[in-house]
Amino acid sequence: MDALTATLSLLRLEGIGPSLYWQLVEQFGSAEAALRQPATQFPRKLPARARSQLGEYQRLGCDSELAQWALAERQRCVENCIYLLHCDDESYPSLLRQIERPPPVLYITGDPLALSLPQIAVVGARRASRAGLDNAEAFSADLAAAGFAITSGLALGVDAMAHKGALRGAGKTTAVLGTGVDRVYPQRNAALAEQILESGGALVSEMPLATAPEPGNFPRRNRIISGLSLGILLVEAAVRSGSLITARLALEQNREVFAIPGSVHNPMARGCHHMIKNGAHLVETSADIVAELGGLLSGMAQQPSLFEQVADSGPNLPLEQRNLIVALGGDPRSIEQLARDTGGDTGELMASLLHMELEGLVEQLPGGYQLTGSGAKALAGLVE
Repeated sequence: MDALTATLSLLRLEGIGPSLYWQLVEQFGSAEAALRQPATQFPRKLPARARSQLGEYQRLGCDSELAQWALAERQRCVENCIYLLHCDDESYPSLLRQIERPPPVLYITGDPLALSLPQIAVVGARRASRAGLDNAEAFSADLAAAGFAITSGLALGVDAMAHKGALRGAGKTTAVLGTGVDRVYPQRNAALAEQILESGGALVSEMPLATAPEPGNFPRRNRIISGLSLGILLVEAAVRSGSLITARLALEQNREVFAIPGSVHNPMARGCHHMIKNGAHLVETSADIVAELGGLLSGMAQQPSLFEQVADSGPNLPLEQRNLIVALGGDPRSIEQLARDTGGDTGELMASLLHMELEGLVEQLPGGYQLTGSGAKALAGLVE
């Protein structure tokens, strides 16, 4: 039995995850050798079903339930044009192989070579602010134009905007799933997943085909997102969030971690501030990231930052909108504060803010307004 079939068979045993898999391989030398050991030799007690499966494998070999499932899984992958990469395969991503107990097997839809491109992970909140979503898309587009592939988790919010930004920057992007690669989740991002594949990117998972989106799968996939990447950009995140777990994993994996600071009044900025206090690089433009990691893109021309290309948006705005943008600055402001700072009439200010909201320059929050990413660019143009 070859290494891939033996690995799939061992992982199919009930109660075997990547951690116990690697303990067994380290103890016995290979997945096939582990499958031939008595259950009493395993470092932890197996469930009754797993002991039954293991005993049957040792009696029947390739005719056992475990081996038959592994062979059928391989055939399903062939029929659906899904690549299976064993951790000992030369094509297995070298950065991912370096992490502690990497995925023994990767399922890949799309181009497997996309996983070996220099990658930056972009992660953040599902319920990010408009400014956070704008930043995720703009930074990702800029980094993709500079030659980096963008890695994220295909979730709603920041993840989806990161993938979209990479596509807008004419780059490649990899989506790491917490489901089987044949079961895109969330379903509303199915069209985005197709665009990722059409652009030469990839969907990747360590989960068997048809795996459902169980909550426990997503912390596991986070180590793959960070493990594939040279560095990770945290856009917005609460202090207790999956995105912050990914950032912490990146630090443990000796990856560079970057975080965009935000308003002290924004709870979604607290995770970024926490990581900055604990060693993450504070970044204000994508050029900060390119300056840190761009040397790894030997021979590739770096594109100017989207945030340096302000496009003179300030002077083209009506005077009242320019005044509002300056008054908003970097923090959320109430309508009363804006009226006081600009000297404007409340009714007229609300009309201007409505127009600016429709133009994507501001967003409304409970009790006030704040600039979006586009609004922040306009502010940069006004204060230069």
